[in-house]
Amino acid sequence: MGHGTNRVEDMSSPNNGTAGGDTIVEIHSVCLPPKKTAFQKLKKRVADVFFPDDPLQRFRNQPWRNRVILGLQSLFPIFTWGSHYDLKLFRSDVVSGLTIASLAIPQGISYAKLANLPPIVGLYSSFVPPLIYSVLGSSRHLAVGPVSIASLVMGSMLSESVSPTQDSILYLKLAFTSTFFAGLFQASLGLLRLGFMIDFLSKANLVGFTAGAAVIVSLQQLKGLLGIVHFTGKMQFIPVMSSVFNHRSEWSWETIVMGVGFLSILLITRHISMRKPKLFWISAASPLVSVIISTLLVYLIRSQTQAISFIGHLPKGLNPPSSNMLYFSGEHLALAIKTGIITGILSLTEGIAVGRTFASLKNYQVNGNKEMMAIGFMNMAGSCTSCYVTTGSFSRSAVNYNAGAKTAVSNIVMASTVLVTLLFLMPLFYYTPNVILAAIILTAVIGLIDYQAAYKLWKVDKFDFFTCMCSFFGVLFVSVPLGLAIAVGVSVIKILLHVTRPNTSEFGNIPGTQIYQSLERYREASRIPGFLILAVESPIYFANSTYLQERILRWTREEETRIKETNGTTLKCIILDMTAVSAIDTSGLDAVFELRRRLEKQSLQLVLVNPVGTVMEKLHKSKIIESLGLSGLYLTVGEAVDDLSSTWKANEEP
Repeated sequence: MGHGTNRVEDMSSPNNGTAGGDTIVEIHSVCLPPKKTAFQKLKKRVADVFFPDDPLQRFRNQPWRNRVILGLQSLFPIFTWGSHYDLKLFRSDVVSGLTIASLAIPQGISYAKLANLPPIVGLYSSFVPPLIYSVLGSSRHLAVGPVSIASLVMGSMLSESVSPTQDSILYLKLAFTSTFFAGLFQASLGLLRLGFMIDFLSKANLVGFTAGAAVIVSLQQLKGLLGIVHFTGKMQFIPVMSSVFNHRSEWSWETIVMGVGFLSILLITRHISMRKPKLFWISAASPLVSVIISTLLVYLIRSQTQAISFIGHLPKGLNPPSSNMLYFSGEHLALAIKTGIITGILSLTEGIAVGRTFASLKNYQVNGNKEMMAIGFMNMAGSCTSCYVTTGSFSRSAVNYNAGAKTAVSNIVMASTVLVTLLFLMPLFYYTPNVILAAIILTAVIGLIDYQAAYKLWKVDKFDFFTCMCSFFGVLFVSVPLGLAIAVGVSVIKILLHVTRPNTSEFGNIPGTQIYQSLERYREASRIPGFLILAVESPIYFANSTYLQERILRWTREEETRIKETNGTTLKCIILDMTAVSAIDTSGLDAVFELRRRLEKQSLQLVLVNPVGTVMEKLHKSKIIESLGLSGLYLTVGEAVDDLSSTWKANEEP
């Protein structure tokens, strides 16, 4: 078909939206896209994949001084908001920074225990990483530090091969090395702009994985709540529960009473803050207040009972260097790399999701690639300063947001508070009971069980719910990393099913219009005599080309059977609506050519409608357009039906 438009005479066609009489049908041609060289196509494709935000756009037509300033702002977001910073903003950031510090100190100690690391490492991890993020990060509200999921995964993966008590030095080395590889992986994703890779961890995966991990974490805290000394290091439901009941003789009623009491207080304050967000400070302050009160209680009753275990000595001082402890050779290197990548993916997903959540509430954007680099670099630096994997915490970020944080300076204030604690206040934590740490962890992870999200998955997408359950039960009964792997595997299978078995549907005309829609969706739509109108809703690739060919032929057989049963008009033409076919490869082109040949043998005509630019170009180069003929390609289904109906009617007239 040539460029421009053609006019044909249609004598009262029943499919043109008119009641009768002569009408003029305008047939629009399907044009080829503008010619481009292979290099131009590759350049555009690379730009679309890796640079959808066009990061260099603001540098164009700028003098070199402005380019330097813009470059610094791009690399260090602190230069963007730093020039506008004032005392009013600082007051807000100081309040929010002190508030999240009251939450970060007890959580840092607790989460380090969750990762089977010395409690002091949790405080170290709440000092250096927030300082680095405040310079490199693009979120104003993200509060950085250890998080429960990454702590749990690191603790469970490393402890399966190395005992944190018998080989404590080796375990510590592997934890720092895993943190280094987590940061390296995260920063690489950002530098290479490969952030789309973490999108394979779907919401259904995360809902199930997080809930399963939260249940396991909660059960693990029974050790601290019940006062059990000998407890399993395994992270599966059955071994944990067996260990709880097999060590009933170690249960301590003093520990249970203290644990249940403080857990109730923490849960009540959390509930109050959730019901009334303005009272967020109650939930934020309750962990630190609980630590102070429980520490005083243990100190006062230490001579009456020895049943309640406590932390003991914590060293004072700044983070000691740990670059000499990084483990780059030996039999456990693969374990460190694997642990680093998995914890890196999880912490990166959580950090970016949390940052974007609060950015949307304040109507500003968080750059995903910058966040990856910021989180990656702070973990790499952290691994050299006795820190383990850190990211943006949802609970601390929520407190930070509600406390009125304006910029990342709140992280600097929090880190400064932790610094004061490290230098002067460490002896005060000597009598802090382990049971209060278990209660704090339990309070934090209970909020990770999002049953409402699981119910929504069940209502909206049963396959997503199945993926969620695979992740949940995999974590609960197999292991944390394998549970995640199972969930990702199910998601990949879902993607493969969509790719290899795409949807096809039969279209009909909505009376009185030129609109053609699915007969299944629109009951008022009707079939057009002599036509079978089909739509393909996916690219046509080597993975699905054979299936689509066979499925279309099956549609044809079913239509011919239906016509015979109803004594309808003989089938003459198959119209293939390619509006949703975004791409096609050589296997797909071969399938279209073979489909045309097989239909031709049955005296049926194949017509293509509205192929997109790249598909049209490949159809043209492969000579398929020529084989279809002038009446084999149309811009809309309506034009194809009207034009072909007119041609058939003209040929039938004497």
